[in-house]
Amino acid sequence: MKVLMLGDVYGSEGRLILQQELPSLITDQKIDFVVANGENVTHGKSITFKHFQALKSFGVDVITSGNHIFKNKAVLDYIASTPDLLKPLNMSSYTPGSGYVIVKKNDKKICVLNLMGTSFMDKANNPYEAMDAFLAQKLVYDLLLVDFHAEASAEKAAFAWNYDGQVTAVVGTHTHVQTADERLLPKGSAFITDLGMCGATDSIIGADPKNVIIKEKTGLPVVFEPATSIHQQLCGVIIEINDQTNQAMEIKRIFLKKTKN
Repeated sequence: MKVLMLGDVYGSEGRLILQQELPSLITDQKIDFVVANGENVTHGKSITFKHFQALKSFGVDVITSGNHIFKNKAVLDYIASTPDLLKPLNMSSYTPGSGYVIVKKNDKKICVLNLMGTSFMDKANNPYEAMDAFLAQKLVYDLLLVDFHAEASAEKAAFAWNYDGQVTAVVGTHTHVQTADERLLPKGSAFITDLGMCGATDSIIGADPKNVIIKEKTGLPVVFEPATSIHQQLCGVIIEINDQTNQAMEIKRIFLKKTKN
């Protein structure tokens, strides 16, 4: 089985490159299952139902998220009824939605779980406690894919190493910058610190550079706007899994670039 996990999809440029490239990528690479982080899909913050439907139509099986998932109130109207849109499991229990889902695909039960880090991030509960409580349920699944949405690279690595051998893969999201450290950990779990971003290449992590520079230069409050660019990128990893053992055999980084006609 081949699983494609995509980094944060940012705004209209991210949606565009998924629409144009994801279906052929699935066909060409013989992808069986697709996970994408959707917390930045709608104008850089959260995801409306319309855009949720769009990602699903492009071939995404499960959409994970992070600290921005509830920044657009529209998500409150539907997240409880769409189990394939996740919030971080260790978010406040007062927030609606689920932190994991089990999907059957190609005779495999695939569990996708979403967690959020606590270093330099919005308030969240201890991710280790949330993960341990999840594992204690002893749910039945063949594969366990974890999107760990966090700022600090060391926090992502520590989490992955702690659960090495207990999960199929831990992939980091949130920084929008793809790391070059994809690997199989000693006990067999696939890991990468950050998948990167799907969106405008000529940007500062998806946003128009103008207001980002103003904020960094002056400290004044500004509103970030998604960038527009003739260059787009699609970032993520392909994880190949042994159908007999359900263990990861290979993790391969992808960084697809496209220029608008």
